[in-house]
Amino acid sequence: MSSNATGNFSKSITPGQPAQHPNIRLRKTVQQDLELFFNFQLDEKARFMAAFTPKDSISQQAYLDKYIPFLNDSTKNLQTILLADSVVGSISKFEIEQQAEITYWISRNYWGQRIATEALRQFLLLEKMRPIYGRTAFDNTGSQQVLLQNGFIKTGEDRGFAGARYKEIDEFIYKLS
Repeated sequence: MSSNATGNFSKSITPGQPAQHPNIRLRKTVQQDLELFFNFQLDEKARFMAAFTPKDSISQQAYLDKYIPFLNDSTKNLQTILLADSVVGSISKFEIEQQAEITYWISRNYWGQRIATEALRQFLLLEKMRPIYGRTAFDNTGSQQVLLQNGFIKTGEDRGFAGARYKEIDEFIYKLS
């Protein structure tokens, strides 16, 4: 699971509440968005926080080859996060062994502005599959807070190879029923 929002949050947001950040909106991801997303994930600090990146994540062609087919895959829900009219990130649902998982990525230029929190709130109104899971690196407290603020509950831990860190690390698993 990838996220790059940071900051401290004290108020829980639940799906259905009014927008906390009224200039944020989601739209279906289109192929042109993928080039922006690729550039977002080239940021070294962002990659470190996301941790679980593909081994070939610095190859634009490999990135596009992987994600272009997802645009028309009915098991995936890819949305682009807009702040006003600027693309600032992505949020998606995918399935592994018929289990829904969430992933999001915010351009580091926009960390700490509650964009991921609001984007996830809106996404959960669109994506009705439950339960849905989120995973974060053990030290990605910003992403953990985004999930908690949207009603996810920590349900476990796992250990996996973090491509961006070139080693195995702990990850936390969250669930929204």
